[in-house]
Amino acid sequence: MRVLLSGNEAVARGCYEHGVKVATAYPGTPSTEILENVVRYKDDIYCEWSPNEKVAFEVAIGASFGGVRTITAMKHVGLNVAADPLMTSTLVGGDGGFVIVSADDPGMHSSQNEQDNRYYAKFAKIPLVEPSDSQEVKDHLGTAFEISERFGTPVLFRMSTRLSHAKTPVTLGERVEVPRKEYAKDTSRRVVIPAHARRLHVKVEERLCRLAEYAETTPLNRVEEGEAKVGVISSGIAYQYARDAFPDATFLKLGMSYPFPIELVRRFAARFDRVFVVEENEPFIEDAMRVAGITNVVGKEKVPLCGELNQGIVRSALVGAGAKVTPEAVPPRPPVLCPGCPHRTTFFTLNRLRIGATSDIGCYTLGVMPPLEGLDTCLCMGASIGNALGLEKAIGRDFAKKMVAVLGDSTFVHSGMTGLADVAYNRGATTVIVLDNSTTAMTGHQDHPGTGTTLMGEPTVKLDLIALAKSMGVRHARRVNAYDVAAVRQAVREAVDSPEPSFLVVEGTCVLLERERWGPALVVDHDECVACGLCRRLGCPALSKGEDGKTTINPIFCVGSLCSVCAQVCPKKCIAPPDAARS
Repeated sequence: MRVLLSGNEAVARGCYEHGVKVATAYPGTPSTEILENVVRYKDDIYCEWSPNEKVAFEVAIGASFGGVRTITAMKHVGLNVAADPLMTSTLVGGDGGFVIVSADDPGMHSSQNEQDNRYYAKFAKIPLVEPSDSQEVKDHLGTAFEISERFGTPVLFRMSTRLSHAKTPVTLGERVEVPRKEYAKDTSRRVVIPAHARRLHVKVEERLCRLAEYAETTPLNRVEEGEAKVGVISSGIAYQYARDAFPDATFLKLGMSYPFPIELVRRFAARFDRVFVVEENEPFIEDAMRVAGITNVVGKEKVPLCGELNQGIVRSALVGAGAKVTPEAVPPRPPVLCPGCPHRTTFFTLNRLRIGATSDIGCYTLGVMPPLEGLDTCLCMGASIGNALGLEKAIGRDFAKKMVAVLGDSTFVHSGMTGLADVAYNRGATTVIVLDNSTTAMTGHQDHPGTGTTLMGEPTVKLDLIALAKSMGVRHARRVNAYDVAAVRQAVREAVDSPEPSFLVVEGTCVLLERERWGPALVVDHDECVACGLCRRLGCPALSKGEDGKTTINPIFCVGSLCSVCAQVCPKKCIAPPDAARS
């Protein structure tokens, strides 16, 4: 049966068909939907949202030690978090097949940088498999497991945003059960004390030579003969762009681009006066060719280095005089916090109190937008607390009263806990504010250890953030209702005035999960409104300025009395539910 599947859905289907037993991940666009679809097969595959990518990696390779096929999935920056176990897992290898899915984000649709994770394969000296459509995703995943088991190595499986989210036809197959290998203690391989690691490193280099020989002949790398005299080398989703742009060209399609099949590439390049290399982001293939002395290469001097490619860009780059990736000519729509978002009160309060904030990555990062303008820094997951402590150490404790660290509940579990421990241990006075909306909202409402539910749908223990902070030595630890403006203001003041580290959990479930509690839109009594505009300083999309300068509430956007933050900040108390306004 043929069906349309996105690349992420195809990864999940491939896990099912190729006998995977354990799948782990931390959600992150563009990889989130992989585990969300793997869980459809939970009768055959154990799957979990892990607290972060490093834990996900460690659980997955642990399961591989147990002799079953395992997969761990993450977005490109997530592999940075998991880089520590990655770089040693290459020495250790797995027992059951072990595949790491890295979903890169060319164009940074939802990411803080544009790193090309193909280099991780070269850095870690592990095979790199690059599918180009959903059918290849499913099929190549099976080959990746075979490579992992044959050579005793983790395999990096590179996806990208367009491949992850675009749907193409896939022929479904049946699940093949792969018998579990018996676990046997093997400290000389799995315990990487220096004496063992030195020996294992030699084995990795030997393995890399055998993998290089395999790369020269694997069907994953194939020549597609064309009628034209144009030779193109490409891989991943860039192959689709190049194929659309040059349907008659002769292609060398690389489905396994590391170890680099240099002799195959050399023979192909020798057939043409010039060989065009089409690849997204970094010149991974091009550099390998130039290092090998292949000079008839046309690559990044024509094809843009930055941003996401498409067939138009590739065509104009190679036929014309070059191209640049430019934003599409559509009206800009700046991202904002949702109407009724529980994070809004905190940023409004910080703004009014003239307190800055270091931040992490999540919905709350949108607090940087006007009029809230609540953020000073945003580096990566978990960095907010370290940044705030660093600023305190550099500028002084008085400065700590003017700067807080802000992060979400999922992010705090991901990598904020160690930062808080650092503040307490190193005698900081930093205020940490966790904006607890009871989910991982930015990526689509996934559970985490603070929600009390597993990915498998089972109830489980729920992390007590206040108790955790106190156990770290943070005595000033409080909870406050996110929709109570006066309480949030009081709590923030007390926290920043504390001479010790302080920890504030601002609780308010994501408004998108509370639809049943949405009420009738609030209304403005225009006879009482004095057009001061204070309510619009909240930056709520439901509020706008009318022709008379007074505030108007869009009933389509307003969530009613579930929020009512605008009614609380109105100095004239002229915003109210419709029934109250009529009375």
